[in-house]
Formats: sequence, C-alpha cells, structure tokens
Amino acid sequence: MELNRNHYFMAGVVLLLIGIQLRMVDSYVLNEHSTKILTPQPANNALATVRPWIQTISPTPHKVVKPPEALGWALMSIGSVLILHAMAMKAPGADH
Repeated sequence: MELNRNHYFMAGVVLLLIGIQLRMVDSYVLNEHSTKILTPQPANNALATVRPWIQTISPTPHKVVKPPEALGWALMSIGSVLILHAMAMKAPGADH
C-alpha cells in the first residue's frame, strides 16, 4: 500500500494531538491490572504464595508514569512536519 496525502495528514494529526496531551498532563497513574503487568514477579515460591494474601489486606500501589517533557515537544514537531508535508503533496486522484 502506498502512502498518500491523506495518510500523512492523519498520522500528523494523531502525533500532534498525542504530543499536546503529553504536554498538558504531568503524569499518568496506571490501574491495578497494568501495574501488576509491569511489576516483576517474585522468584521465591514462598513469597509468591503469600503475595495474594498481602494484596487482599492492602491494595497494590498504582504505578505512576511521568513522560519526559521533550517527548511531547518531539511528537508535536513531527506531527506538524507531517501535516505540512501532506499539504505540499498533490491530492490523491489529481492527474497533474
């Protein structure tokens, strides 16, 4: 599949909006399921049998993700360049 003007424009808009969101939000708090996936499982079998009991007593702390500030700027820049590149391309179906 060949990328045309519409594909570049849509990719640029998506990257621009994700970059703006990363600049507006300071940190993200993951839910319990995502936190369990990201935390390493204990190697000791004795600890593995106690872990579910401990989790019923106290809730697991939620992981906080703080993306770097430069990531938002980079995504906004790449998105803007893609949008401008799409504007400079010829429209699909144009014969010129």
